[in-house]
Amino acid sequence: MSNNKKPIYDEQQVEKLASHIKAIIELLGEDPSREGLLKTPQRAAKALIDNTSGYSTNPDILIQQALFSHEGDQVVIVKDIEFYSLCEHHILPFFGTVSIGYLPDGEIVGLSKLARVVESQARRLQVQERLTADICDIIAKNIKNKGVIVVCEAAHMCMKMRGIEKQESTTVTIQCTGEFKTSTVLQQQFFNLINLKKH
Repeated sequence: MSNNKKPIYDEQQVEKLASHIKAIIELLGEDPSREGLLKTPQRAAKALIDNTSGYSTNPDILIQQALFSHEGDQVVIVKDIEFYSLCEHHILPFFGTVSIGYLPDGEIVGLSKLARVVESQARRLQVQERLTADICDIIAKNIKNKGVIVVCEAAHMCMKMRGIEKQESTTVTIQCTGEFKTSTVLQQQFFNLINLKKH
């Protein structure tokens, strides 16, 4: 998990997940009772709970807790927010960075809340395209703005470990609203500021 607080687990949930993981280990031809695997089902269960903790967060509330009046109208950018997620097709990790920009319209949000929104959506079974769109939509509907843009760049283990096995491939997805959607100049300014060429 992203913070330093020790997570509190629902032990019934852990044990239920662990029983399924133990069965999977057996189906793969391994012996879950051998020393190295003895506690693996519980560890893996807790890891799955950590990596899907976004289901228990409400991103709208996260943002609404830290909204402030603001008279400026220049773009606000938080770039290179790292994230880890699980591909919903293979339950393998994909990870990378998200950069967010928005044009305030009388209101700004505490900067850490943008990172928390990314975390709330990444810690689910996801696809990168939806992750990017969801982050953009959440920010657009909860902050008074003239436009929002979100860029996500990620590496996918389902492309590196299996299937096509292309080790250097990355995927870039972009979602935007308002003036970022209608102004190529504004888009290019954003891409220049985050040092990413327009795709």
